[in-house]
Amino acid sequence: MSDFGGSVKSSGDYEFAILGVPFDEKSSFLRGAASGPSAVRMASTGAAINPWTELGVNLAEETTVADLGDIDVSEGFPPAFQRITEGVAGILKKKAFPVIIGGDHSISYPVVRALSQFYKPLDILHFDAHPDLYEEYEGDRFSHACPFARILEEGLVDNLVQVGIRAAVGANRALAEKYGSTMIEMKDMDKIPKLGFLNPLYVSVDIDVLDPAFAPGVSHHEPGGLSTRELIHVIHGLSARIIGMDLVEVNGERDASGITAAAGVKIIMEVMGKAVFSRRKKEES
Repeated sequence: MSDFGGSVKSSGDYEFAILGVPFDEKSSFLRGAASGPSAVRMASTGAAINPWTELGVNLAEETTVADLGDIDVSEGFPPAFQRITEGVAGILKKKAFPVIIGGDHSISYPVVRALSQFYKPLDILHFDAHPDLYEEYEGDRFSHACPFARILEEGLVDNLVQVGIRAAVGANRALAEKYGSTMIEMKDMDKIPKLGFLNPLYVSVDIDVLDPAFAPGVSHHEPGGLSTRELIHVIHGLSARIIGMDLVEVNGERDASGITAAAGVKIIMEVMGKAVFSRRKKEES
């Protein structure tokens, strides 16, 4: 069974909602990220892992997790983007935490469009090898190389922090400076930072933030990245109210060993666990 360590329950009343987006129409190099939702779900089986996170949270007992299946993206862009926004908005109307599994990174733009209707101001923590800050890429303003340019230009986010970047071009840095976003590049990460956010925080994880040694199942191999442990360390150290996340760019067709999908499951569960842990600490205080 594919149930995130046994934490997924059949319930119309839930705190966390998993939603797959098998969309890779906006990939600029290799297709295959559309297989991400199925690959991650398969790796999440409770036959292999348990529902406990490293912060001591039992997701099966301390919260309710539902899997809402996949968004229908069969009509392609732009109807798929509209359905993504509507699907995420449906989760937010129930005051639940969306856990979006992509898909290529273009899907973060319609996700954040939904979030911005419910959370103002909103902060984003973006883990990636690439800043995805192109005004357009190969003539496409909605490429997976562009979502955060669209998010910034529409004013959907108050504060964007990007971690793990190691493939930025000059135009990306210029756009980040224009909008006042923060880019923490791998070359400057001698010490893994502890990050704090004042506003509700959305976490967007492109799995290629990890070095290819830890996540080979991606379309763009970019050496010199984070280890899985380093990424989890940043998540555990967050001071923030996390209100949603996405995990994107798992390319199951290049993930013969399944370790990339397994890393994706681990990251999703640790983010959910961190959200529950932070809530618990707030209630105790």
